[in-house]
Amino acid sequence: MNAIQVQDLRKTFKVQKNREGLKGAFADLFKREYSEVTAVKDISFSIPQGEICGYIGENGAGKSTTIKMLTGILVPTSGSLSVGGYIPYEEREKFVRNIGVVFGQRSQLWWDIGVIESFQLLRKVYRVPELDFKKRLDELVERLELQDLLNRPVRKLSLGQRMRCELVAALLHNPSILFLDEPTIGLDIVVKSEIRQFLKDMNREHGTTILLTTHDLQDIEALCSRVIMLDDGRIIYDGGLEDLKQRWGTGREVQFQFGAPTKLEQLMQWTEEMPVTWTSENDLGAKVWIPLELNVSDVLGRVVGQADITDIKIIETNTDDIVRSIYQSGSAEKPEEKILALKDEKEVIHV
Repeated sequence: MNAIQVQDLRKTFKVQKNREGLKGAFADLFKREYSEVTAVKDISFSIPQGEICGYIGENGAGKSTTIKMLTGILVPTSGSLSVGGYIPYEEREKFVRNIGVVFGQRSQLWWDIGVIESFQLLRKVYRVPELDFKKRLDELVERLELQDLLNRPVRKLSLGQRMRCELVAALLHNPSILFLDEPTIGLDIVVKSEIRQFLKDMNREHGTTILLTTHDLQDIEALCSRVIMLDDGRIIYDGGLEDLKQRWGTGREVQFQFGAPTKLEQLMQWTEEMPVTWTSENDLGAKVWIPLELNVSDVLGRVVGQADITDIKIIETNTDDIVRSIYQSGSAEKPEEKILALKDEKEVIHV
């Protein structure tokens, strides 16, 4: 069963054109000119119940606009969508009881009152029975270690403390679908790690569907098996994160530290039949670049039995570099794949 179903979704905004100078500003008072900007361009995807899916793209790619349509804040220009069996902008009251939302740069907590009072107000908004609320609150407070924060005003919380409270606020009514927009923005590495682990536990124990938008690709790697990549309002990739690495990754680097001097010429001789590249700054350390089509274990087997090795470090494909390359090209197809696709097109046309 799909928790989220999107078909040919489009959102267009009318943007006022501001003419220059005093004369232009005066003219705008009587006759305004508008242009149309399409933020989301006929996208389609589905997310099964219980999946954690990353939704990524550069600034202005259309991520936040999509999330706002999925949460019922914006009405689509065209296309269809269903979230938890509801059409968000038509069945608003029933729909919101089924979702939780965390916006990293906006708060759903009341600034000047205690955290527990905000939670009590949200209980009434979502009409959660008192017993269910207490049981759920106790579980979440214990998991996120908020016992000492409940009576503090929100304005006196650190950013990390506030984000943990925001997660509780979004999950008090036990939603089946959770939307996260930059949930770890500005947080230190310890708090990020705690939040990631908490989200994984919630997904595993309660089957919560999570749609995550973020610029921190470590969030994606830690949580998501699938990623949807958006560029200029269009989906350019929808698939597994590992598949993306395999398609765009160029190889892996293995770094060796030796207990005794080992010449670069000797290392190259041991792997002379393999398409690898060795580099070395001194006789006690060396790096080898291994293409994806070659197993790392095969290369290690040639070296480990013959050299005095004190340390080995394997550096995998850098996801940040991969995503940056895709954004720069505007497509998730590698250049050689584009060439083959064009060649196939020409052959079909020729026939």
